[in-house]
Amino acid sequence: MTTPTGAGGSDSIAVIDYGMGNLHSVASALAHVAPRARVRITAERDEIAAADRIIFPGVGAIRDCMGEIRRLGFDTAVGDAVAAGKPILAICVGLQALMQHSEENGGVDCLGILPGRVRFFGRDLRAADGRHLKVPHMGWNQVEQTLDHPLWHGIAQHSRFYFVHSYYVEAGDASQVAGRCHYHCDFAAALARDNLFAVQFHPEKSHTAGLQLLQNFTTWQGQC
Repeated sequence: MTTPTGAGGSDSIAVIDYGMGNLHSVASALAHVAPRARVRITAERDEIAAADRIIFPGVGAIRDCMGEIRRLGFDTAVGDAVAAGKPILAICVGLQALMQHSEENGGVDCLGILPGRVRFFGRDLRAADGRHLKVPHMGWNQVEQTLDHPLWHGIAQHSRFYFVHSYYVEAGDASQVAGRCHYHCDFAAALARDNLFAVQFHPEKSHTAGLQLLQNFTTWQGQC
């Protein structure tokens, strides 16, 4: 494992490219918060293996995402990076892909790196006061930080982050829930285990709080 160089250092950060997600927004946000870091959007497993830090993003239908992840060998690449102790940040469908199973597309087996399932919010959702809730859950929502984690450093409790999703994570291990959000039901907005941190929201679209989380990631040693 390559030792991180610390704040403002020249770590290499691989943004995994399997054709799903606005990768350039993530890369631009990383370049903004860590201008000396070597950020590379890549579909090459060798580059992912050589990187100091890894971003595992994703947008779209889980069946298509999992098909490309497995076709390109990123299931092995991500699993190897987890085992090697490299800092990994998963975003949106990247989080969902880490789970055991998703209800989307009639049911899809995911990577099974984290315990839990991905559930559909449902149709005709109503808030407690009777208001209709749209699906997908799209826009800004508060996140309750439930673990004291280095990636929350400098981010106020109940800060707002930007979400776009119709499916949510039901964690299989409550001790791994690092952040919680509410939209019709409580769901895991962030999960953490060892060198892995995964979020349902989009930090690259979440202004000050999101940029702070990305900056924290660029100096994180991969420990809770």
